[in-house]
Amino acid sequence: MIDEDAMLKRLAEEYLAALCLPAGRPPGAPNNRAATAHLARELEARGLRTETPEFDCLLWEAGGARLAVGGEQFAVLPSPFGLGVHAAGRLVVATTADELAAAHLSGAIVLLRGDIAREQIMPKHYPFYNPEEHRRVVALLESKAPMAVVAAPARNPQSVGAIYPYPLFEDGDFAIPAAHSAAEEGLRLAARAGQETRIEIDARRWPGRACNVVARIGPDGARRLVVCAHIDSRGGTPGALDNGSGVAVLLLLAELLQGYRGPLGVELLAVNGEDYYAASGELDYLARNRGRMGDIALAVNLDAAGAYGGRTAWALYGVPEELAAVARRELGRWPELMEGEPWYQSDHMVFAQNGVPAMSITSERFLEVQATLCHAPEDTPDKVDAAKLVQMARALRGLVEALSA
Repeated sequence: MIDEDAMLKRLAEEYLAALCLPAGRPPGAPNNRAATAHLARELEARGLRTETPEFDCLLWEAGGARLAVGGEQFAVLPSPFGLGVHAAGRLVVATTADELAAAHLSGAIVLLRGDIAREQIMPKHYPFYNPEEHRRVVALLESKAPMAVVAAPARNPQSVGAIYPYPLFEDGDFAIPAAHSAAEEGLRLAARAGQETRIEIDARRWPGRACNVVARIGPDGARRLVVCAHIDSRGGTPGALDNGSGVAVLLLLAELLQGYRGPLGVELLAVNGEDYYAASGELDYLARNRGRMGDIALAVNLDAAGAYGGRTAWALYGVPEELAAVARRELGRWPELMEGEPWYQSDHMVFAQNGVPAMSITSERFLEVQATLCHAPEDTPDKVDAAKLVQMARALRGLVEALSA
């Protein structure tokens, strides 16, 4: 007799190995398009009605960056989706928005460090969260039009995960060429304020296309349960825990739901944009579901789930008490799963902000995973416990059955 759990575990491991390649899966990039096509084929093969609605995106590549003051070189990196530049000008340093407001930046290269660089600046058109202080920094820079901006933020895993140095700006709509460096390098560079500085950023960007993957089983037009996971990753990370593991659970759940005939519609959604500056996949999904979000009984989002050590943690957002009781009863059947603390940084918030009851599923060790693996080259398939992915898929099948009863 075939051990079904062993078969599902092997399926997850094989899928992660195919999905999680070193170059990463930014929307529209070759690995991303291969990943969405592969998943669509796998879901169709399991009898789900599958679509791959496309949307516009921005592709970007960079050859490197160089910065020099006099004969001294400073280590900088091109900021993702930024423009290229070859320029020289005096170096101006700003540590607060007020200093930036007072500075004369025409013909200058500006270094941002300290308080103004304490967290990643949200893209100027990001639709879900964009604080006024971030908008002010972007507006000041674009109005003062320096030749380039170099940012030197300190480590901040809660903002950007494990990568360091990290880009303060990651925005294809930002009009100023941008580079970034480590905070320590920024301190060394700040000592050269006022001096002639030369910067070269070798980068280009061009329009592309990407898609979400939407697969359905059960009756059309009915109330539906949406189970989603973002299929994209940042460039330069295999994206195994962030978020190949979540996409693998979608595939395992499709395997377990073959033959499902319940009255509740089930939608498996691989959304393409959670790690992308414009959230284009999320916005496309919302546009295509305008007027239909109220049909969603519950949206379940998988992200950074399946890490070794600890359990799998889930949390609820705006879920009515009767539905919450069903979820707690069904997930409580699994000792490997636990109710954890809410967190507000992934695609479950896209649903919650639109009035849809939502659930997140992640690793109990999420903060550690975020600080050491997310967005980094080390986020490889060997960091994923495939047995946990099988447990999640089985728990979600039980939830589907309970909500269909």
